[in-house]
Amino acid sequence: QFTHFFALMLWVAGALAIVAGMPQLGIAIFIVVVVNGVFAWAQQARAEHAAERLRELMPRRATVSRDGNLQEVDASHVVVGDVVRLTAGDRVVADIQLLEVSALHVDSSTLTGESMPEAVDVGAAVGAGCHIVSGGGWGVTEATETRTRLAKIAELTADSKRPRTPLSNELDHTVRRIAVMAIGIGAVFFATAVALGHGYSNGFLFAIGVTVALVPEGLLPTITLALAVGAQRMAKRHALVRRLDAVETLGATTMICTDKTGTLTQNRMAVVEAWTPTGSARIAGEGYTPEAAVSYTSGAREAIVDLARDARTCSEGRITFRDGVWTAFGDPMEAAIDALAHRCGGADDETIIGHAPFDSERRRMSVIVSRHGHNVLIVKGAPEAIAPISRISEATDLAAEQMATSGLRVLAVGTRQLTDDEPTLDVAALEHTLEVIGLLGLHDPPRKNVTAAISRCRQLGVGVVMLTGDHPSTAAAIAHQIGLSTDSIHVLRGVDLPDDDDDLARLVTVDGTVVSRLDPEQKLRIAISLQAHGHVVAMTGDGVNDGPALQAADVGVAMGGSGTDVARAAADLVLLDDDFATIVAAIEEGRSTYANVRRFLTYHLTDNVAELTPFVVWAVSGGQIPLALGVLQILCLDIGTDLLPALALGTEKPHGSAPPITGSRLFDRLVLRRAFGWLGPTEAVVEMSAFFASLAATGWRPGDAFPGGHALAAASGAAFMAVVLCQMANAFACRSTVTPAWRLGFFTNRILVAAVAVELLALVGFLMIEPVADVLGQAWPPLAGSVVALLGIPAVLGMDAFDKHLRCRR
Repeated sequence: QFTHFFALMLWVAGALAIVAGMPQLGIAIFIVVVVNGVFAWAQQARAEHAAERLRELMPRRATVSRDGNLQEVDASHVVVGDVVRLTAGDRVVADIQLLEVSALHVDSSTLTGESMPEAVDVGAAVGAGCHIVSGGGWGVTEATETRTRLAKIAELTADSKRPRTPLSNELDHTVRRIAVMAIGIGAVFFATAVALGHGYSNGFLFAIGVTVALVPEGLLPTITLALAVGAQRMAKRHALVRRLDAVETLGATTMICTDKTGTLTQNRMAVVEAWTPTGSARIAGEGYTPEAAVSYTSGAREAIVDLARDARTCSEGRITFRDGVWTAFGDPMEAAIDALAHRCGGADDETIIGHAPFDSERRRMSVIVSRHGHNVLIVKGAPEAIAPISRISEATDLAAEQMATSGLRVLAVGTRQLTDDEPTLDVAALEHTLEVIGLLGLHDPPRKNVTAAISRCRQLGVGVVMLTGDHPSTAAAIAHQIGLSTDSIHVLRGVDLPDDDDDLARLVTVDGTVVSRLDPEQKLRIAISLQAHGHVVAMTGDGVNDGPALQAADVGVAMGGSGTDVARAAADLVLLDDDFATIVAAIEEGRSTYANVRRFLTYHLTDNVAELTPFVVWAVSGGQIPLALGVLQILCLDIGTDLLPALALGTEKPHGSAPPITGSRLFDRLVLRRAFGWLGPTEAVVEMSAFFASLAATGWRPGDAFPGGHALAAASGAAFMAVVLCQMANAFACRSTVTPAWRLGFFTNRILVAAVAVELLALVGFLMIEPVADVLGQAWPPLAGSVVALLGIPAVLGMDAFDKHLRCRR
């Protein structure tokens, strides 16, 4: 905090001022550096502590077997000796020795650096921090917390520095640009002072004063505050920002690539329709309750019960009664199947003797059970995944298409009785010549506010693309329901995506596009192709294989409730409520945060014009007109009255529609127009008018020699008062680029009101406390100077409103 570029500049300036014989100036500059540094350090530390507390909200659970019962416990409660269940998508919470595995593949890159997942067998050790990519198993805990291998590695890397972020690089560029401008103008004034015969020492002090006046000492602490406040506001809206610089990227987002299930929909699956070759059934039930009204067609009851039983046997998710309600334990879709089996009377537990887990490539899951002395293979999956290994009739195809068209997610269930000589070790090899016994249609209702959120995206200029593994007809129906797509729905399939990245980007750039039957690898391609076409991409994901796409996107968004640990570790933003509307709210907060930074810049540059004006007048007059403000007065303005309102602007809440962040993130034409074209010149005119009005009150007239002593000190006090009062008005004017200050309400930003009140008290102190006023070379102004200074408030607000009126009308 004390060694960034601005701080180094000010340290040098203070030292040079002391060497040049102006210790008061040097000490004042040092105070500026220390105050800003302490504040920035305190704010950053506060933000880091807040982030640590917020990270605790991220669900990290583990399933353990204790006393013969499965329990879901907080990861920190796992102890040595616990038997832990491992399933695809989990992050291993302790060092574990495997007792039982089923096609288990583990990503150990956290510990070994090996990027390819590896198959592991019984007896192998799996370390904390590793990720379960596919399969499942059981293991006994051998080490937890600080005794794990991961913790020992973390100790070695605790002191390593993170690479610089794009935001940091951009700030460095901005800081250097301002610094070059400040030093250049300071050099010009040094040369001017020397040419006018004021000597090298006085010219040097003038140069230091001008340079310090132009340096925005509060820029970095204000940006830190703005990002931290933005992150805290996002957290209140259930969006956990894992890195402060992600706030900036969120504000710049131009395209959201979103999953369907759980983000656009509620992820509260319910089987509402079941079909078999002998008949069908409709189910009317709420949530995961085991009771519901089931309407069967004639003669279909027994077949529906068998279908529900087999689908449940080939599922791991279950319903559980917790805190007075029935909820999903495990995959919500499989819990919905369990609820169906209870509702139909087919919820019998069977002993599974073989198992092939679901993975994203096969799109199906298989189990082997023993029934009546024979082994039976049961396979559950997407109809397209079951079709190649089954005998599917036209009636089955038609029923599946009708379910998908009505917006249901369709699952097919197939079975085959195994012969006695077929081994059960490689279950996947047995998946052939199945008989499809039925279809399940699952409904996942859209989230209540998703339609409004999508509409808001379009108002913000952000495109939305749905990426889903569902059937094209299902995806199209949901897209139509939530208002993502119009009547001409642009639906693509993963297998039909072009190989050329440019062609791919042109296809998916269309707002409202739906890409169905998509593989996780294709999500990565889409993110990269959109970025190559200039988009800032936010990508959602919750699965293990979504990790690469989340890392490649500009903003990776993971689900905090239903997502895997892998996805959350790769993401920049975690949605604690898994709601698409939260992404939109986070984008608005990100834009508002950067709008706050631009507010600060407008405010600071406007005041710079007023602070620089006395030096310009002095130089243009050839030194005939005395300085209305001295160097120490300018430092008092920067640290004593300017800083707190500037910081308060960094906490401004969003209002109106923040424009997309394009081009230069910090400086733009609007900032320069307002600061140098309207507000700055207004402050300068009021400042010099108050100065000359105070001189006139003492009897001075143009052409007379300028008085010295108390008369000049009082005139300087009037100029000081005018700048401070104009600062106060400027702070309220900078709250919006389009709305006059009085329409926003002067008390809607209470922090700013408090900051202005402190600024007013500081003004009185600087003018009325005689020792302070004497050091600054000023005194309380006469009535004429005070009246002109007070007129600065309506002058700044009026000119600001006039400028906004002109721009809005145009």
